[in-house]
Amino acid sequence: MKTNFIVTCLQTNSSERPEKNIKMLEEAFSTPQMQDSDLICLPECVAIFSDSKKKINDFNDNWYQVFLNFISKKAKKMNSFVLIGSLPHKKKNNKFLNRSILVNNLGEVVTYYDKINLFDVYLDKNEKYLESKNYDAGKNLALANLPWGKLGLSICYDLRFPGLYKRLAKKGAIFLTIPAAFTFTTGKSHWHALIRARAIENGCYVFAPAQCGIHENGRRTYGHSIIVNPWGEIIAQAGEKVSSINALIKIRDIEDARRRIPSMTNYKF
Repeated sequence: MKTNFIVTCLQTNSSERPEKNIKMLEEAFSTPQMQDSDLICLPECVAIFSDSKKKINDFNDNWYQVFLNFISKKAKKMNSFVLIGSLPHKKKNNKFLNRSILVNNLGEVVTYYDKINLFDVYLDKNEKYLESKNYDAGKNLALANLPWGKLGLSICYDLRFPGLYKRLAKKGAIFLTIPAAFTFTTGKSHWHALIRARAIENGCYVFAPAQCGIHENGRRTYGHSIIVNPWGEIIAQAGEKVSSINALIKIRDIEDARRRIPSMTNYKF
C-alpha cells in the first residue's frame, strides 16, 4: 500500500447550466496545481445546481452521461481518481437520488453513494430548504478501496449525523469525503466545527470540497473547502471564491492519531 498521496479539492460556483459547469471544470483541470493530484474531489451539485425539477430532468435526459464521460476521460488522462461530489440520478418513480460517484484513474466508476440524510430544514421564515421535494433518501453506506486505504463517502447534510461516520470508520475508512453545498447561514456557524469533529472522533482525514458564492437560482453557499488531518488540524482551506486547495496526505498521521487517542478501538457500537 502506498503511504503518501496528494489530494485536491475544487471549490466551485456551479450553475443551472451543465455546459457552463463542464467548461468551468475543463479550465480547472488544466491548471498546473491539478497535474500532480492523485485524488481530485469535486463539490456537491457540481454538475447542475438547481431546485427546478424541469432542469434536473433535462440534465438527466441530455447531460448525465455527457458529464460522466467528461469526468472519466479527465481521470484517465490525468491518472487520478476523481470524486464527483454529487449529481442527480433519476429513479423509476421520477424522483432522484443525490449521488456521489468515484471514478478511478482508468476512467471507471468504482463506487457510488446516494445521500442518506436529506436537507429539509426551516432556518427562519425567509430561508427554508426541502431537498425531499425532488430527491429520495439513499439507504446504504459506501466505501471504496483506494491505493492508500479505504475511503468513506458522504454528502453535505450527512455531516450532522456522527453515527454515519462511526460506522464508516468501523468498516475500515481512514479517509472521509464530505462534498457540500453548505448554506452561508449555517456554514459560518457550524462548518468548521463539524468537519473537525468528524476528523477527530474517527481518526480520519476529511476532504470537504464545497460550493461557494451566489448561484443562478439565488442560493448563497459558504465555500471554505477544507482538508483536515486526523488530529483535527486544518491543513488546507479555501476562502469564499472559486479556487482549489491541495495537501499531502500521510498515512502515518492516521496511525499516530489513533494510537494517541484510541477512541476507534474503545468505541462500543
